[in-house]
Amino acid sequence: MNEVAEAVPTTEGGKKISKLSEAVIRIAGNSQDGIQAIGGFLARLAGRSEQDVMTFMTIPSTISGGPSIFQVRIGSGEVLSSGDEADVLLAFYQHSYENHIASLKPGGIVLFDSDHVDPKPEWEKQYRHVAVPISSLTVEAIGGTARDKGKNIFTLGLVAKTFDLDIPKLTKLITERFHGKDESVLNNALTAFHAGYGYSLGDLLETFQFAESRKRDRSQVVMNGNEALSLGLIAAGVRFGAGYPITPWSDIMEILRRELPKYGGSFIQCEDEIASVSMALGASYAGRVAVTGSSGPGISLKTEAIGWAVMAEIPLIVCDIQRGGPSTGLPTNVEQSDLNIAVFGGHGDSPRVVLAPTDVEDCFYTAIEAVNIARQYNVPVFILSDQAIATRIEAFPEPNLEKLVQDISPNLSQVAEHKPYDLSVADGVTRHVVPGTRIGSGKYPVVTGLEHDEMGHPTGSPKLHVQMVAKRRKKLQTLGARLPVPTVYGTPEGNVLLIGWGSTQGPIREAVDQARARGDSVSSFHIRHINPLPNGLEKIFSGFNHVLVVEMNDEGLYGSGQLANLIRARYCDPKIRSITKTDGLTFKIKEILERAKPFIDSGSSKP
Repeated sequence: MNEVAEAVPTTEGGKKISKLSEAVIRIAGNSQDGIQAIGGFLARLAGRSEQDVMTFMTIPSTISGGPSIFQVRIGSGEVLSSGDEADVLLAFYQHSYENHIASLKPGGIVLFDSDHVDPKPEWEKQYRHVAVPISSLTVEAIGGTARDKGKNIFTLGLVAKTFDLDIPKLTKLITERFHGKDESVLNNALTAFHAGYGYSLGDLLETFQFAESRKRDRSQVVMNGNEALSLGLIAAGVRFGAGYPITPWSDIMEILRRELPKYGGSFIQCEDEIASVSMALGASYAGRVAVTGSSGPGISLKTEAIGWAVMAEIPLIVCDIQRGGPSTGLPTNVEQSDLNIAVFGGHGDSPRVVLAPTDVEDCFYTAIEAVNIARQYNVPVFILSDQAIATRIEAFPEPNLEKLVQDISPNLSQVAEHKPYDLSVADGVTRHVVPGTRIGSGKYPVVTGLEHDEMGHPTGSPKLHVQMVAKRRKKLQTLGARLPVPTVYGTPEGNVLLIGWGSTQGPIREAVDQARARGDSVSSFHIRHINPLPNGLEKIFSGFNHVLVVEMNDEGLYGSGQLANLIRARYCDPKIRSITKTDGLTFKIKEILERAKPFIDSGSSKP
């Protein structure tokens, strides 16, 4: 990893100015303090200022709230992760200070609310301490009744002053955030912000300025993964969805419920998970791909109906926003432990497609790809996102919507004849006509969850069952043969190859960068298409001594994580091993390098 914040001090008008390439700011308090709002404002400002940004947050799973953090990494160049260590810690309480002081890099800055924090003498020698009576000053600025609601915005003003941020843009963001609320709410927010910005820190802290950002070809958009996934579904032509609330999927429900009616669509909150997947299947059969979704516990409830979709060959999008499990597990923490249920969940042989977006931007494009695969192959398609991508904020180039937005309205044109399960098709890929389509032969098919003949009529024929099972398998084999092979990050041959999926891409690539910078032979690639896997991966594996799959799930009974097991089962290659963890937190770069070190040290290949 590059230095998080490489400060170059200069002087302007007697004032010390330190230039930064990037900075990591960790905000620690309670979930009720609005610390996510501070981080969100900083992230969205970065995006509107042509900077790269990535965030990370933890929130308690209890309704009463509790300790929470929001970390934002802002850079003038490419930002791949939210950062291992913080340059600045904003601590609202004693527990915020004591629990997160270790997250600071040596010599880092801790800016704390002196009304609630008593600093430790031993830490004052290791880190730069800046005391500000944040709670008292907020009361002084906007009154006691708004204290708890305003100190986050007061603190945002302090940060804006410290990092010389664009005040007009921040003011606009605050105005947009509170637009539609009572005018007094916006006035209090702006008053608190300007009070924080106007507070003098004297000589305790210099001013930091970010270096000029690289010029971009297109404007940036700033959003989190759930927002990007929702908008991608809409761009892909989805106009109906059904679901039931569960963290962290619920945001997608709310976005689709709000946005779909603007495009002539609708989203229905059903009485349970079984009803929601069944309703979505009905809508898909009616001629236009629909979406349902959940997290682990809800996906478990949907599995029987998803099996029906496989048997009946109905296109469907299933969003699984993974969290810690099993059962209700860790509702607000990240894990990648739903891969097995996505690939194998269900009775009988029920193959389905599984895609895993790599970051927030890829959530948008994966949604479009998922819809197109579902339509082309008449299969349910899982989108395996996770809590880390769902909640983190990133900036990325604005998509070209004129080229990407598609109309998938049903086509009711008459056909001469139709066999929805035609066994003469070599690749197994057949499609349904839209119910209501006139069929010239007068022979109309049926749809059932029972095994069936080519017209969909139930059958117990052993021969037909063998043929239909093969047909459903061939479709995914056909897709697998058409998928692109992942691009290797680094050299195509060497000592260690790191493989990841989902939200681990950034930390893995930073681990590769650090390892290569010190002369180690390390490369990586990321798998987006999990089931089926692309053909040709074995050619990549052959160029490396060690293949390590990095994923956030358990090593299992035999020492391999879920994706590692899938790859080992296909290629039977003993050099494929696992780097796993289950602490509910995203991978740090140093964690990956520490776990890979024995393999890095054992090889002699150099880049």
